[in-house]
Amino acid sequence: MKIEMRDVDSIRPYEKNPRQNAEAVDAVAKSIEQFGWRQPIVIDTSGVIVIGHTRLLAAKKLGMKTVPVHVAEGLSDAQIKALRIADNATGDIATWDYDLLPLELKDLQAADFDLSMLGFDEAELAKLLAPEGTDGLTDPDAVPEPPAEPVTQPGDLWLLGAYTKCPHCGEVNEL
Repeated sequence: MKIEMRDVDSIRPYEKNPRQNAEAVDAVAKSIEQFGWRQPIVIDTSGVIVIGHTRLLAAKKLGMKTVPVHVAEGLSDAQIKALRIADNATGDIATWDYDLLPLELKDLQAADFDLSMLGFDEAELAKLLAPEGTDGLTDPDAVPEPPAEPVTQPGDLWLLGAYTKCPHCGEVNEL
């Protein structure tokens, strides 16, 4: 694969890009700062982006004048269009192994690595790094949607710890 440096102003975004990427620009910019360029922007022979719209926006945000590109030659217009979609869609298919991911994050944390630049928000990181045994705990103010079919029926007797609730009057009595 041939990679060359191109002026950022010579690269044009695809006007009908269906992927919304504005929210990812900051994270990609942090990644480029931390790790450098590890994936070139892919353009067609006319200089229009096939893969890498977010990378170009991140480079501009960082004030870069040139970026690495790969020119996708030998593909039909339909193949270029399909590659644009497939590159994004195939990434959405992948899932995390939530047994292994926290271990990797904890290793990075122990190495004083800045986890905020990985692309997870603070709430996601907190949940992933929470001590074991917190599965199933929820926000105490979160109220679930009521079920379509009610569970409680007239005449049901509910035990509330050491108390019961009368199904007729709603009075709570100690056992």
